[in-house]
Amino acid sequence: MPGVVTYCDKHLSTTQNVYPRVLIVDNDRRRSSSTAQWLCGRGWHATAVGSADEAIRALTRGRLDACLLDVKLPEDESLRVATVLRNTWPNAAIILAKTVNQEISETLQREGDATVNQPTRDDDLETTLSHAINTAQKCSRNTDVPILGTHPSIQNILKLASQVAATPASVLITGESGTGKSLLARHIHISSCRKGHFVEVACGSLNDSLLESELFGHVAGSFTGAHTDREGKFLRANGGTIFLDEIATASPAMQVKLLRVLQDFEFEPVGSGHTHRVDSRVILATHENLKELVEEKKFRADLYWRINVVVLEMPPLRDRENDILLLAQHFLSRFKKMVDRPINGFSSATEELLVRHPWPGNVRELQHAVERAVLLGTTLQIEPRDLPDSFMTASSSSQMSLKQSLADPERKLILQALQRNGWRRDAAAKALGINRTSLYKKAKRLGMDLASLASQYT
Repeated sequence: MPGVVTYCDKHLSTTQNVYPRVLIVDNDRRRSSSTAQWLCGRGWHATAVGSADEAIRALTRGRLDACLLDVKLPEDESLRVATVLRNTWPNAAIILAKTVNQEISETLQREGDATVNQPTRDDDLETTLSHAINTAQKCSRNTDVPILGTHPSIQNILKLASQVAATPASVLITGESGTGKSLLARHIHISSCRKGHFVEVACGSLNDSLLESELFGHVAGSFTGAHTDREGKFLRANGGTIFLDEIATASPAMQVKLLRVLQDFEFEPVGSGHTHRVDSRVILATHENLKELVEEKKFRADLYWRINVVVLEMPPLRDRENDILLLAQHFLSRFKKMVDRPINGFSSATEELLVRHPWPGNVRELQHAVERAVLLGTTLQIEPRDLPDSFMTASSSSQMSLKQSLADPERKLILQALQRNGWRRDAAAKALGINRTSLYKKAKRLGMDLASLASQYT
């Protein structure tokens, strides 16, 4: 049976005159094909697949309205399908198919719009699909800030972010550059009940006077070039969220002003005596260790303890190995629209390089690497030569490290055998299970001068 089975369209009489498209993911291929054929007979466009990899390839080929996902697949595979689907077709419904007594994890339950029990009556299945699709299409899901990942570290962060989103608490987001701190800040804002703007300020890109004007605004004539009044970012974020990125770069004087805002939510524009009071959610971010900066007297302790209430640390990509290919596929789906040629995915050699790479630039580095590969590649698949040179350099270094790590214990075993056998090389070779010639060859390859070692240890 083929890996992907697509069945013909039939007109479905609806008020919008559309053809609902559903993807059926079930490792029982006979059952998935049977379900797809029945749905086709009822007017759906149905595609049946038997694995997560087949599902991800299928859902990137065209619009989907729903996915019937068998939860008997391994949970990491089910989550991978759900995550890519949410990002590619955010308004598609996910229906989780399970047996009557089967339990579904809390993580997977959050991804589902509905649940059906197997075996199910055909009419019940169609009713569930139709209702889930109508509900999902009425729901305005966020499509601008996808935070992808099934690794427990990122799932835990998203869970905490959802919990804190409903509160007015300030949030400090830490983590290396490129891990997605800005995306998480947007996610918290969108998940909250705040209807105002999300306003982002890159603190590290402005000097002290410009940052003060940017945050609090100014009145005309307050300094050279201030020809008109200007509204500050805090005022613009009234009723919404203000995100202060790289807060560690703020000067001591600016830190004092920020502390007042965080305590009282009051400030005066530059050159003005009028006090504004705002209701703004404050999210801050840094890639530096603020506690160490406090100990070094480079960051105010009172400000640190004021913002160190809810801390969310974005994990580095190298600690999320299972998410690397998921993110790479997401970026590939986005960027391949930029070129006039088909791209079917990554070669196995490329996938191996992506997983082995240390990712010092984290998700941002991965995004740029995939974009470059799409723009400069010429074949149906992304090959290692399409990646930046740093990948090959890192790969060579990794191979050298592996070679070295294997050589060290081998060298130690030879040395121990020689010492136990009174430096008699034939006896040492026999103890190692090799002949004398092989011992000499190994010693030479490992850079061991046996005569010099004998005189050194005896």
